[in-house]
Amino acid sequence: METIKLKAPARRFLPENFKIDSWASLEKYFIDLKQRKITSVDDLKNWMLDRSELEAVLSEDMGWRYIKMTCDTTNQALTDSFTFFVEKIEPNIAPYNNDFNQLLISSPFLALLDQQKYHIYIRGVKKALEIYREENIPLLTTLSTESQKYGAITGAMTIEWKGENITMQKAASYLKDVDREVREQVFYLIQKRREQDKDKLNELFSELVQLRHKVALNAGFKNYRDYKFAELGRFDYTVNDCFLFHESIAKEILPLAEASSLERKKQLQLDTLKPWDMDVDVEGRPALHPFDTSEELINKSIECFNKIRPAYANVLEIMKAMGHLDLDSRIGKAPGGYNYPLYEIGVPFIFMNSVGAHRDLVTMVHEGGHAIHSFVTKDLEITDFKSFPSEVAELASMSMELISMEHWEVFFKNADDLKRAKKEQLEDALKTLLWIAAVDKFQHWIYENPNHTVDERMKGWENTINQFNSKVVDWTGLEDVKAGSWLKQLHIFEVPFYYIEYGMAQLGAIAVWRNYKRNPEKALDNYEAALRLGYTKSIPEIYKTAGIEFNFSQSYVRELAEFVKNELDKI
Repeated sequence: METIKLKAPARRFLPENFKIDSWASLEKYFIDLKQRKITSVDDLKNWMLDRSELEAVLSEDMGWRYIKMTCDTTNQALTDSFTFFVEKIEPNIAPYNNDFNQLLISSPFLALLDQQKYHIYIRGVKKALEIYREENIPLLTTLSTESQKYGAITGAMTIEWKGENITMQKAASYLKDVDREVREQVFYLIQKRREQDKDKLNELFSELVQLRHKVALNAGFKNYRDYKFAELGRFDYTVNDCFLFHESIAKEILPLAEASSLERKKQLQLDTLKPWDMDVDVEGRPALHPFDTSEELINKSIECFNKIRPAYANVLEIMKAMGHLDLDSRIGKAPGGYNYPLYEIGVPFIFMNSVGAHRDLVTMVHEGGHAIHSFVTKDLEITDFKSFPSEVAELASMSMELISMEHWEVFFKNADDLKRAKKEQLEDALKTLLWIAAVDKFQHWIYENPNHTVDERMKGWENTINQFNSKVVDWTGLEDVKAGSWLKQLHIFEVPFYYIEYGMAQLGAIAVWRNYKRNPEKALDNYEAALRLGYTKSIPEIYKTAGIEFNFSQSYVRELAEFVKNELDKI
């Protein structure tokens, strides 16, 4: 992978200094594309390239507005800037995009394009045409702005601990404290703070559910789940495949989690294992602390990536040099972490909330995997080729979590700490599969039953999570906490149904890591070859290129689970 210049490629359609400050200044470029005469296949290709450039510029402009807003949710000007784009620009774009899709599909020169090269793109365009409804534009605009309220509400959450206001991310780090009384106190403080906004979040979500259901009905679907599958372009698997995933995870992963919980209870010498006992080290050692500052985090991540492949370290070095990193947790910053692709310049932005915890290291290498994906696809011909489905995007990131683990001595000089970190990572990989299955199954229930009450929703979640929760953990007296635990999952509010992809990709990542342990260079070659495809092949083809299967069967899940268990036993 070559070194990337810190500059976007020259524009061919829009002026270099063009700024999006009004729809009026932007619309002429849409009119140009809509009215342009296409008299040959070369004209069509040039039209597609110009449309792609416009999409990249728009996406990047929107991206920076979102990035800045999430970095400081207390700054009204930044929120207004984001809202301006959502309310004044995006609604005007949607009809033109539909016109462009119709123009492309009806073009007599479409058949002269390389069908193998454009097949994935064209099927996506056809699906977008099928589900487009003009009456949904204002609803989708409202959904976009309303869903962002979740970040503002949760980003403002803090607890007071030892006379200091701390973020929820920082508070969670105390759940690893060796003092059980400290863990319990912090657990209750966190729940008490979440309880304050429980009604507000439930009201927001009820509104989102009704808006989404209306969008689905308008588009001719019986529920939002089926609409969303079409919108997400889930061509390569079905609703029933999701149900198979849920079942396989419950049958094959839950027994491993139960065994782990029993061992934890035994080692901690507890009569009852409570939720605040799940993150502490069983031998009473302090929480892992792989770095002190965000500067140290990025520098050690660069060193770690360099041990995998120097080109991957170069990705992070460029992002650091460009200021495309915001890693520290602070009050007023939105929760979570992300790698935001910036399609024009090709250098993404990593956002996270680090507090010096082991989980922050995992988030960093995870988002670093996404960043590598952005870099290796930056030269693909059109923007849609770089907009990969999440099942593929998350394969890039989750594989990097496990691959990088082989070089975590950079973060952990102490051999025992390194073993602990690897064990935590593998146990978390299994626990994550259970949580993902629960979140996804819950969302199927939500949108199959859109007129449910808040009480029914809380009960629905409790019934769902009980199917994936270790029975060894005692929630007596905490039933309301368990019933409301879904409220902490950002994806349910902001990006519905975008979550099972993490589970599919986790299975894929385990298989990639297994290949890496057998033959590192071959596994990396396959991994990178898969990433370089962007979204020009189907998901199963991309997984096959990576040297793995796109498979949710119980037998395959058992095979991967046994591999992880064997690796845990070796630590």
